Amino acid sequence: MQRNDDAQIAKASVLLASVPEDVAETILARSEIRVLDRGETIFLQGEPADSVFIVLEGWAKLFRISHNGAEAVVGVFTKGRSFGEAVAFRSDVYPVGAEAVTDCRLMQVRASIILDMMKSRPEVCTAMLASTFKHLHALVAQIEQLTAQTGAQRVAEFLIELCPVDEGPCAVTLPYDKVLIAGRLGMKPESLSRAFGRLRDTGVKISQNHAAISDVARLRDYVEEDRATAWSRVQ
Repeated sequence: MQRNDDAQIAKASVLLASVPEDVAETILARSEIRVLDRGETIFLQGEPADSVFIVLEGWAKLFRISHNGAEAVVGVFTKGRSFGEAVAFRSDVYPVGAEAVTDCRLMQVRASIILDMMKSRPEVCTAMLASTFKHLHALVAQIEQLTAQTGAQRVAEFLIELCPVDEGPCAVTLPYDKVLIAGRLGMKPESLSRAFGRLRDTGVKISQNHAAISDVARLRDYVEEDRATAWSRVQ
């Protein structure tokens, strides 16, 4: 069952932000709401990709299982984020699995609904191209983060994204477990612990699943400093 703010959240997502208002309303009216418990499967790697998902509440992760059974976290999504577009529009299979990281609510949009509208409303095609481009841009930014930042800088940027303010002190709750945070940031759990330790010098204190930040602006400066300077600090 849809809640009062579900439509607003969905319309602001990458999937629907660029489509005409009447198209968005039609898609929302024909979509389903899924309520999942933490750890519940959204879809499995290799299943037919027939839907796109918008997170309305909570967190979901995309992951891939390698041949040796290791799990690689591809992405973690929260309120207002969408996933599954590229493969769903191609009638392909999901190349990754998806799972609820916390209790969450998702809006499930059948790809066939959007594909039918693309045939009758050409402007929807342009909107979907814009959606795909934004996801590609986010992926490029993620690759840049993994290759151009130290582990501590990646952790600092992750914390900044959780902060509701741009400067001054702030306290945030880590939204999911540290093993998943490490995987999302391309690190091992022990490397994450060391990164948390290095951030003490920038005014960050970690206590269980809470982070106290003395100055968000100072932490942002640390993220944006020259890569060579950052690496010299950890040698």
